[in-house]
Amino acid sequence: MTYCIGLRLNKGLVFMSDTRTNAGVDNFSVTRKMFTWSVPGERMITLMTAGNLATTQAVVGLLEERSKTTQERNPTILEEPTMFQVARLVGSTLKEVIADSSEVGQDASSKFRASLIVGGQIKDGKPTLFLIYPEGNFIEVTEDSPFFQIGETKYGKPILVRAYDPDMSFEDAVKLLLVSFDSTIKANLSVGLPLDFSTYETDSLVPSDLIRFDADDPYYLSISNGWGDALRKAFHSLPSYAFEMPDDSVSRKT
Repeated sequence: MTYCIGLRLNKGLVFMSDTRTNAGVDNFSVTRKMFTWSVPGERMITLMTAGNLATTQAVVGLLEERSKTTQERNPTILEEPTMFQVARLVGSTLKEVIADSSEVGQDASSKFRASLIVGGQIKDGKPTLFLIYPEGNFIEVTEDSPFFQIGETKYGKPILVRAYDPDMSFEDAVKLLLVSFDSTIKANLSVGLPLDFSTYETDSLVPSDLIRFDADDPYYLSISNGWGDALRKAFHSLPSYAFEMPDDSVSRKT
């Protein structure tokens, strides 16, 4: 399992992913799950992956290979005219990989399933995000649903729902996502550090540097410890439940 978040703000986009993969409780490893394609001044596209590792690596490999070679499968991810068409291309590539990997049978493809988040901006378009399902279809982010999660989503969603603000800064967005990831890491062993994140500023059309938080990163530790302390303080500040005392006039059973 894994955990990735794509968040849309008025200022731009924020991406964060964990790097843990596992083939059992005694076989964990670190694998990058965030990938970027860009043509400075023309487009910036980021892809995050969750699911079967062989499937996701094949999808990324095909997109990368086809972007560098002249072939019949045009346009490539570096040539599609809109982010909607990029999402269609990524979705069809995922569907292709799953179909090629699957054995014959109604449920045979389940072991090769994967989900993706693709986001970015192409010149003359707007920055946006798409959630792509294993079947190749997809949905786009909206004002009512301003972020997407893939992988182990349930533990980190409450803080996103409560604290998200479209006007927040990139700095506050990173803090918000780190709290979401820390809550997930504490609850599920299949999600783990290091964490990768990047930001994209609207109309810049250039990717930002990929930043990685390791387990001993001072800022990550301050967020993790500070959030735990804040939760405990908030819990103790809430009123305690008051049990009703039995009326002395009512006889008690012995």
